[in-house]
Amino acid sequence: MERLQTSLLDPEPVTEVDEEMVSDVDLNNTMTDEEREEILSELTKLEEEISTLRQVLASKEKHHSELKAKLGITPLSEFKQNFNKSWYDMQTSTAYKKTSETLSTAGQKTTAAFTTLGTAISRKFGDMRNSPSFKSFEEKVECTVSNIKTKVGSQGGGGSFEEVLSSAAHASAQETPSNNMSESSDHERTC
Repeated sequence: MERLQTSLLDPEPVTEVDEEMVSDVDLNNTMTDEEREEILSELTKLEEEISTLRQVLASKEKHHSELKAKLGITPLSEFKQNFNKSWYDMQTSTAYKKTSETLSTAGQKTTAAFTTLGTAISRKFGDMRNSPSFKSFEEKVECTVSNIKTKVGSQGGGGSFEEVLSSAAHASAQETPSNNMSESSDHERTC
């Protein structure tokens, strides 16, 4: 006998077998006709039992679905119920609680940061409103509005609204911001 191949799964190497040994093995494993009939009979019985069990299962599944239909349980309601149960189970889990607490803390810190930022911005706007350049701009706007009201209010030679706006804009353009900055803040400008 010769050694042919060694496999990792085989505990022993594969060897060549003589034809005489094969015929001896086949003769030893042959069964009688009676044994063969008995095995075939048992196989047939098993196949019949399997078929019967499939029919019984199909009948029980049909009865199951009929009972659910009588109770008003639809596949959609089952899905909703399963989803709600899963959602509840997830919410009661430790991981979800820890994540929720972490996000809540982060939200509180973010809210505090935005509140601080809003306060700082409000303070800056207040400081800006009290600055001399903003006061000068505010005076110009008040003067322009006053001029428009005066010209619109006088029916005689005021003209159309567009003419009043263009004349007010022309008057504002003639007064340059550099002139307003050079004036002292104590001196109030008249329109």
